[in-house]
Amino acid sequence: MTSTSRIARNTLFLYFRQILIMLVSLYTVRMVLATLGAEDYGIYNVVAGVVVMFGFLSGAMATASQRFLSFELGRGDTEMLKKTFSVTMCIYLFLIVIIIALAETVGLWFVKRKLVIPVGRMPAAMWVYQFSAANFAVTLMTAPYMAAIIAHENMSVYAYASIVEAALKLAAVFLLRMIPYDKLALYGMLLLFVGLVNTSVYRFYCRLHYEECSFRFVWNGAMFREIFGYMGWNLFGSAVGVFNNQVLNIILNQFFGPLVNAARAVSTQINSAVNSFSANFSTATRPQIIKDYAADRIDGSHRLVFRACKMTFFLMFVFTLPLVLEMPYVLGLWLKDVPGNTVVFARLTLMDALVTSVSYPIMTLAQATRRIALYQGVVGGLLLCNLPVAYLLLRLGFPPYSVMVGQVAISVLATVVRLVITNWLSRFSLRRFAVKVALPLALVVALSALLPTLIVWRSRESFLRFFVTVISSVAGSSLLFLFVGLDKGERSAVTVGIFKKIRRTA
Repeated sequence: MTSTSRIARNTLFLYFRQILIMLVSLYTVRMVLATLGAEDYGIYNVVAGVVVMFGFLSGAMATASQRFLSFELGRGDTEMLKKTFSVTMCIYLFLIVIIIALAETVGLWFVKRKLVIPVGRMPAAMWVYQFSAANFAVTLMTAPYMAAIIAHENMSVYAYASIVEAALKLAAVFLLRMIPYDKLALYGMLLLFVGLVNTSVYRFYCRLHYEECSFRFVWNGAMFREIFGYMGWNLFGSAVGVFNNQVLNIILNQFFGPLVNAARAVSTQINSAVNSFSANFSTATRPQIIKDYAADRIDGSHRLVFRACKMTFFLMFVFTLPLVLEMPYVLGLWLKDVPGNTVVFARLTLMDALVTSVSYPIMTLAQATRRIALYQGVVGGLLLCNLPVAYLLLRLGFPPYSVMVGQVAISVLATVVRLVITNWLSRFSLRRFAVKVALPLALVVALSALLPTLIVWRSRESFLRFFVTVISSVAGSSLLFLFVGLDKGERSAVTVGIFKKIRRTA
């Protein structure tokens, strides 16, 4: 199977996974809220959140693990692959000990002394906290096995395991309603059980199919420092995103109060749902980019980055265009009461995500070079400028949404900086990127927006207008992407793949 076919197949698996998990999650939240009640549901979220706030650790570390495992797979060095997995596991165990120690001291003190919890619910809250801490440790131990599956590009297993996890969480909700016990404490225990099953599934599959996933204690100081240092810089990049988001909420709260926070929260939820689809394609392409670079196929990795940048942007744009145009109607359907400023916040948040989506494959190529400190340090430092810029804009009397205008501008600048640094790290051609990626995408955006914008401008808001806008946006942007966004070779690969799928189903 060619790398293009494998990426397309893996993307389909991840899309199927994402849609199913989203549907199950929406239903699960509704059921949990109805079963626990508003007070206990709030207690669960705030108590578990003390532990879950470390959740960005798992994502950052998993990305680092995937990079090193994919690199050794690309080199074809089986012994180094085994050592890499074992050293990675040692690092995870080391971090779990530190995090649990913090959770049982500082975290426990914070829950007991600082959180506002009704006295009668404190015992149940303590059980939830302990179950959540254990569940976090178990989940963190899943990351190396998950990284191995993604590095081997076996996304079908990753997708199926995630679907099983979602189904188990749904089953936990039904058990919650049936078992006569304190619902809050029981819910924490059931989620811990789901985490244990999920980790066992990943571990069993990896030990059965991948020879490197048999853990043995290996001490290699140089490798430990390299992987741990890489994880540290990756962690810095993830922490910047979390810090930016939380502090920006606080700044908006200080100037405008909680209603503006509600508007931004709604826009963030919309962005998360849409962004997950382009992120899935990025997950599917990441191992192959790293493997090509590790095997010294530099030109091949660059070509794949160009294609991935275009595809990631398109998969984001095809959802973003109709949503941006019909945002008032969509919010009116979804929410009973739409907070003020939500429409403009949501539109600007999606535009920011659209700009950033081009950067995902570029980030992967920078990570493949191992020299991640410069990249994360410069880009992370630039993104932190969002906070002083936001504060300055609001102090000067600009409206709340001005902080998002500033964020979009900084994201554009960060994308340019990413390109320049990656050019220095891996001889990445800026001229070829401009000709093969930036110019075709700019034409697709400009041309595909004309007809749906005209429809929205010249007709009244209604379901018929919404339907026509969506159809014209999706059809127009897809056709333009195929004939303007892709070059001859890419277009041929896409059309051949489509015809093969049609023949198989016929």
